[in-house]
Amino acid sequence: MDEAGRGPLAGPVYAACVILPEDFPAEFARDSKKLSARQRQQAEIVIKTKALAWGLGSATPWEIDHLNILQATFLAMKRAIQHLRTQFPLVPEFELWVDGNQVPPLEVTCHTLVKGDNLMKEIGAASILAKTARDRYMMRWSWLEPQYQFEQHKGYGTQLHRRLIQQYGPGKLHRFSFLTKILP
Repeated sequence: MDEAGRGPLAGPVYAACVILPEDFPAEFARDSKKLSARQRQQAEIVIKTKALAWGLGSATPWEIDHLNILQATFLAMKRAIQHLRTQFPLVPEFELWVDGNQVPPLEVTCHTLVKGDNLMKEIGAASILAKTARDRYMMRWSWLEPQYQFEQHKGYGTQLHRRLIQQYGPGKLHRFSFLTKILP
């Protein structure tokens, strides 16, 4: 399992969990940050096609503001597992490896692995699914609030995004708890 979107100023945080067959090609499962958007999209298709099971979950900006980013990330992880079990009801019990050093309070046995998206193909695949799902969400939202140009920065705190927040004020997708650091 891995997440995407813990640091941005806007948008949800996403989590994905993936169960891969032993012979899954490792070149399609590595840290999403080391791939271009096109490579991630291609890998996403392979992962969803060849994985034994996969699930996605997210937590909204409102949940991030009210729970805090860590607890919202754990909520997204819980939803990813629920999605996996709903989509693939015959999946047996499993142990979960999570990228990072924080053990989420989930109903499955969890282990952490720092830099896991580089060390385990399952975590790398989850990284790709979480990132592509979140990016797609932000691209769609850019149609609803075009003034923020989410298609350019996906909600991350780029200079452009900060300038647009200063110009237009916060939008519906912004994390108010994150904006206190940049708004007067």
